[in-house]
Amino acid sequence: MIVKVRKVGNSHVLTVPKGIPTSNQEYEVFAGRNGAITYLPVTNNPFHDKETLKKYGKYDGDDSGFVDAEVDDDELK
Repeated sequence: MIVKVRKVGNSHVLTVPKGIPTSNQEYEVFAGRNGAITYLPVTNNPFHDKETLKKYGKYDGDDSGFVDAEVDDDELK
C-alpha cells in the first residue's frame, strides 16, 4: 500500500488505510534510516507502574520516577 503525506494545519499526516487494524489510540513515532517512519503502540512501562514497583521494587511512595536501586546485604549471599 502507498499512502501520501498530507498537510493539516501545521502538521503532516499519514493516513492509516482501512485494511490495517488499529488497536490503540496513541502511537509513538520514530524517524529511522533512509526516511523510514515507524509507529509503535503506546504501552504501559512496568518501570513506571506503581503496582509493579510495589510488588518487585522498594516502592516508598515516591512518584518522581526514580527507583531505589540499593542492594541489601542479604541479596549478596
